[in-house]
Amino acid sequence: MKAFGYTQARDAADAVSLAHRTPGAGFIAGGTDLLNLMKDGVQRHDHLIDVNRLDLAAVTGTATGLHIGGLARMRQVAEHPAVRKGFPVLAQALLASASPQVRNMATIGGNLLQRTRCGYFRDTASACNKRAPGSGCPALAGWNRGHAVLGGSEHCIATHPSDLAVALTALDATVHVLGPGGPRRIPIGEFHLRPGDTPNVDTALRPAELITAVEVPNSRTATGSRYLKLRDRATFEFAVVSAAAALHLDGRTVRDVRLAFGGIATTPWRSPDAEAALRGRSLTVETISEAGRALVRDAVPRHDNGFKVELVQRALAELLNGMGGRR
Repeated sequence: MKAFGYTQARDAADAVSLAHRTPGAGFIAGGTDLLNLMKDGVQRHDHLIDVNRLDLAAVTGTATGLHIGGLARMRQVAEHPAVRKGFPVLAQALLASASPQVRNMATIGGNLLQRTRCGYFRDTASACNKRAPGSGCPALAGWNRGHAVLGGSEHCIATHPSDLAVALTALDATVHVLGPGGPRRIPIGEFHLRPGDTPNVDTALRPAELITAVEVPNSRTATGSRYLKLRDRATFEFAVVSAAAALHLDGRTVRDVRLAFGGIATTPWRSPDAEAALRGRSLTVETISEAGRALVRDAVPRHDNGFKVELVQRALAELLNGMGGRR
C-alpha cells in the first residue's frame, strides 16, 4: 500500500476544509471497501481524513420521512424501528448486503460510494477504463457474466454493486452533501452516473464533498415495499440480479409504483416504462409480464450475461406476486 497521511476531522466543515486544501485527500469512515482498494493499488490517496467522530450517525423518523446520517452504520439503519415499519425495502436490502461484520462497520455514505466489483477493475494487471481512462474495457469481449445489460457504453459495462442504492432509488431518496461551496441536495436518481465517455466518474459528487445524510420521504409506496436479491451463494455475495418494488395497492389495482433493479445495470436502475405498465392496472400475470418486457426492452446482452434478461423478469414477477399479484 502507498504511504499516506492521516487526520481526524473535528466536524463536517473541518473535514471538507481539510479535503479542499489537501491534494490527494479522501475521506475514510468504516473503510470496508476503501482500504481493500488501497491495498490492491486500485485507488490511491496521499492523505485520509477520518470522519468517524463527526455527529452524522443519527437515524431519525420525522413527520415527513426518514433522516439517515451519512455515518450511520448499515446494521443500525436496518434494525431501526422506523425503517423496519415504514421502509421495509430498505431494511431488507441492507440485511441482504455483505456480512454481519461488514454491516457493523460500513456506513451509509460509504456504501453509496463503493466501487464496482468488476474483476478487471479490481485487477491492476488488466486494462480498465474506469480505473485508467483510455486503457480499454476487456469485459466487452471477455468474461462478462456479472456485467451490465443496461446503461453501459462502449467504454464500460461494469455493474453498480450497492443493494442499498437500489432500495433508495425505489424510495425516491435524496442525498445531502457538504462541500467547499456549501450544502447540496442530490436526488438519488442523479447521484450515480452512467459510464458514457467518462467511466472513471462514478457519482455526481464534486471534489471535497462529503455525504452528510440521506433523506427518504414518507409514502404509501414506501410502506408497501420489498426487496429480492438473487445471488450465487446465500450470504456475503453481490447480486446477480436484484429488484426493489414500492407499491400502493388498492385491492389488486396498482395506484402507484416505484421499481428499481441491481446487478443488471451500470447504476441502480429505475424503470419508468415498467412502472407505467403497472400503474392504474390490476396486478395480474399479464401486466407483470408486460412490465418485465418493458424493463429489458433496451437491454444489450453479451455472450456470458444474456441470462440476466430473463432472470430479472422472473425476479420481478416473483417479487410482485409475493406482494399481491395473481399467479
